[in-house]
Amino acid sequence: MQSRLAEVEAALDGHVHSRAAFVTEAARHLMEAGGKRFRPLLVLLAAETGDRADSADVITAACVVELTHLASLYHDDVMDEADLRRGADSANSRWDNLVAILTGDFLFSKSSELTADLGRDAVRIQAQTFTRLVEGQIMETVKPGDDEDPLDHYLDVVAGKTGSLIATSARYGARFGGATPEVEEALTAYGEIVGSAFQLSDDILDIASESRESGKTPGTDLREGVPTLPVLMARAAGRPGDARLIELLDSDLTDDQRHAEALDLLRKHPAMDEARRYVVARAAEAKARLEVLPAGAVRTALESFADIVATRST
Repeated sequence: MQSRLAEVEAALDGHVHSRAAFVTEAARHLMEAGGKRFRPLLVLLAAETGDRADSADVITAACVVELTHLASLYHDDVMDEADLRRGADSANSRWDNLVAILTGDFLFSKSSELTADLGRDAVRIQAQTFTRLVEGQIMETVKPGDDEDPLDHYLDVVAGKTGSLIATSARYGARFGGATPEVEEALTAYGEIVGSAFQLSDDILDIASESRESGKTPGTDLREGVPTLPVLMARAAGRPGDARLIELLDSDLTDDQRHAEALDLLRKHPAMDEARRYVVARAAEAKARLEVLPAGAVRTALESFADIVATRST
């Protein structure tokens, strides 16, 4: 895996070059800041379930999903007005919104070019994935209807924004690694669940961790009024002692003092442990989808992958 990830890293470095030097610099900014390479790693792991794990198409597919993810981060940071990403200044903070948006567009276009090299089916899958990703982002800005459960609405958002691309990572790995259709479908379902759990785990870390640990400004979504798993569970708890927390959540949390108080109350709330239990249960559900695989190193690695997602927020 390490040697294959090194191939992906080298390929990514070549793919972010633009005719405009400032775009190359901006595109390299977040890539060189690190990141977990969660999606390329899943492509490579899923490819091990087939008989063509060393295919060049597997490396290309790993680059496609990572470039798509990186592109979405540049746009997300503009929408969130974020100052930090991966422990470094966000592109919009270091440069401006125009540079961040253009860089995101450039990375999306590069991922599309690479997808075309993988064939017509890959283009269709990528287009469907991108539609779900964008719809998830749109739905995040829309409040749930009066007859809609806020948590269900949010989980639908997460499935689109995060689960869809990670599901495609697993699908691409299985498909271009030569796995059977049965295994491809099982791993796609696994990826969707793991992907959602990954975002929900991030929700918990956003509140529980300091910026030096998470690489992001704590409570960014909270400040922007974006509902997340712990916030929604705290609201649903209906505890008499939560009046002050609910008051703060309904207020303008761009105020630093109110934001800090809300963070403190959330960190102490039982909803944090409830959210962690939910994520662990989702990881168990994902692992159950792996029953189509024979016992062995590949299945164990995929099970461990799900466990890491669940336990990083505990």
